[in-house]
Amino acid sequence: MIRVTAFTAFALAAFALNSVLCRLALRDGEADAAGFTGLRLLAGAVALAAIFYCRGPRMSRGATRNLDVMPLRALRHSGSWISAFFLFAYAACFSFAYLGLTTASGALILFGTVQTTMIAIGIIKGERPSLLEWLGFIIAFGGLVYLVIPGLASPPLINALLMAAAGMAWAAYTLRGKGSDDPLADTTGNFIRSVPMAVLIVVLYFPNLHLSGRGIVLAIISGAVTSGIGYTVWYAVLKDHSWTRVAVLQLSVPVIAAAGGAVFLAEAFTTRLVIAGAVILGGIGMTIIGRRPVT
Repeated sequence: MIRVTAFTAFALAAFALNSVLCRLALRDGEADAAGFTGLRLLAGAVALAAIFYCRGPRMSRGATRNLDVMPLRALRHSGSWISAFFLFAYAACFSFAYLGLTTASGALILFGTVQTTMIAIGIIKGERPSLLEWLGFIIAFGGLVYLVIPGLASPPLINALLMAAAGMAWAAYTLRGKGSDDPLADTTGNFIRSVPMAVLIVVLYFPNLHLSGRGIVLAIISGAVTSGIGYTVWYAVLKDHSWTRVAVLQLSVPVIAAAGGAVFLAEAFTTRLVIAGAVILGGIGMTIIGRRPVT
């Protein structure tokens, strides 16, 4: 239980720190969005491949160890191109969105969209929401709409839409990872498969590519630690939590990110952000409380 609690806390803190690290790099011109995305995914792939190599592949039940097979060859069957695409889509939309969002507003839109997407997928799969669930869903969605509608304190619409897209991609990535038997292998495989996609976006934006020394360090930390290791740990603990608990736990990320933005970036809270945050989190909380038990 202590292990699960510690790993969960680390993963959630890592999610929030990704927002802080990205904003630190982009706001101060230490990196461009494409360069930060590419280096982040590459750093995650290299770090995870090194960790996987040192650990070695796990043998499935009934299998025998072949000492002639290099550990990294096992990654051919780990992860998937679909999951890698969702990982890349999340990372790319995330970076470009933060060109115009504060740490807090970005995290709120991201994880508000994550929860809304997961709830919507449940409905599509045939779940029958209770009245309280429907009410909470409508309130949470209304909070997101309120946050991004035109106004002096609202975030730029294009950036908000990009972060919403990142949230939908992250929700899909999380849903695909819940049944992982080997989180490290699957996360490593996904990151490695995402590298060619990252190279493509770097090539497309090559004329505007910019990475300072500090930007490189921030991207590497974000890729190797708060993304690569953080996502592996998240994959590892997903099986120990119900979907309801997963939803509740992720509600803490915007709060942690907002605190990080205030401490490291001196970002202020706007009235719109506070109101929208309360409405979104309250609506999602109602949905979780009202969720019918599975029979």
